[in-house]
Amino acid sequence: MPPVPPMPASPPPAPPDPLRAAAVGLLNLSGLGLGYVLLRRWFLAAACWVATAVLLLVALPADPDGVPAGALAGYVIVLLLAAAHGAFAALRTRLTWPSRAPLALALGLLLLAVPTGGTLWYRDAREEAVQQALLGRLHRADAKVTAAGRHSFAASRADYRDALDVYRDLAVHHAGSRAADQVPDRLRTYYRTVGAPYAGGDYCGAIEPLKYLRTVPDTLSEERLGTLARWPDDRLATSLYECGAAALSGDGEEWVEHFGDLLGTFPDSGPAAKVAPAVESAVAQAQKAVGGAAPCTAVERLRELNTRAVALSNSGGRSAAQLTASAGRAKRSGDEGAYDCGIDQYKDGQFTAAQKTMEDYAARATGAKRDRARKIAIGAEVAQIVPAAGKKLPTTASGGGISVTVKNDSPDDITVLYTGPVTGSFTLKGCGSCRAYTFTDTLSIGFKPCSDSGKNYPKRTIGLPVGTTYFVHKPNGTSSAKPASDTAKIRSGYIYTECAYTTRTFGY
Repeated sequence: MPPVPPMPASPPPAPPDPLRAAAVGLLNLSGLGLGYVLLRRWFLAAACWVATAVLLLVALPADPDGVPAGALAGYVIVLLLAAAHGAFAALRTRLTWPSRAPLALALGLLLLAVPTGGTLWYRDAREEAVQQALLGRLHRADAKVTAAGRHSFAASRADYRDALDVYRDLAVHHAGSRAADQVPDRLRTYYRTVGAPYAGGDYCGAIEPLKYLRTVPDTLSEERLGTLARWPDDRLATSLYECGAAALSGDGEEWVEHFGDLLGTFPDSGPAAKVAPAVESAVAQAQKAVGGAAPCTAVERLRELNTRAVALSNSGGRSAAQLTASAGRAKRSGDEGAYDCGIDQYKDGQFTAAQKTMEDYAARATGAKRDRARKIAIGAEVAQIVPAAGKKLPTTASGGGISVTVKNDSPDDITVLYTGPVTGSFTLKGCGSCRAYTFTDTLSIGFKPCSDSGKNYPKRTIGLPVGTTYFVHKPNGTSSAKPASDTAKIRSGYIYTECAYTTRTFGY
């Protein structure tokens, strides 16, 4: 019996079959390595499984940014290599199952639905992740607005700006998203939160937030904002008026700024129409206060109203004429009220202030009040040297039946001031042949100025009534000389002489 030939080491290669090669390639494109399974290439099948598992670990859960480009490109290369290699290996290798290549090809085409379906599912998952991320940004912006509303606008301005940037980005760059669809409602809440001081009646505190809201159209178009674009206008106009009116009726100085903003920004608004009447009312109140307990305060107020109303009228628009008229009334009333102020200062013993006030008033005024203002200014100057002279307010009375002669035994021109039953002043020229006495001269026995019969002393005689008259002799043209004073009790039946002279003490 002839010997049996040895068994071959491996099955003989099958005849080439392009359909079988195509079927294995398609099966490997599914990412499941099934082509290698049918070829019994278990290591390569496992490599396909690992590549798919790695991709799933990287891709899941779905991220708004999607799968990293490097990972996706690497996986595609692995699939293409597996398909090409599987097709090449299957060209001459029989399949374990199914035995017919057309059936394997049909199965490969069917299993291509796996990566296709996975891609579509992942796209939807990624879109949902994007939506959730945008909603997360929206909710964080909402929380920032809510937290900012618990603090002052100045402290929260940056947070409001950041939240607005988010709303704008969602509305402009992510239109159609669920988050963008909610932006209009969020903007209404945003406006109410920023403008909350107005709703609470804090008009001064509402000005800056409302001004800020008027800048929002610079970030978001008016088309997107709708009615919100004009939402702050009426509220800001009202706030500017109410805050300005409060400052006008109090001691604040901000009313000019607020009223100026109102007239310049909303000239045709209802609040703007109330500015001029409010200023006029303040002028009327100050005019009335001139006759009250604090006329000087009222005069200062009138002068302030005049200055500020003039400044306000420059931007007053339709109210300019009314504001100018109010300013004029304030000036006239302030100038006239200075007389009452001077009297009040005199009565309060503020003689230096009273002198200046009455001198300024007399320089502007006319009539009987001017004459008395001059006398009160003289009395106030005397009272600064002799306080007792300020116990009674000077009158316009003049003259008297008792002669008083005042002589000047001084080389300097002097002004003689006197007040008492009558008040007045006059000037005496210096005595050309006279000199200033030394302190030693005044101590010598028989010292008696104005007694040299050989000198022609400049002099003047006035008539005074009975009573106490206070004299002050004030040298003219020298700041180093100090005035001298004398108190004369004038009685009938006497002729009085006053002598003015200069003494030099310690070099002065």
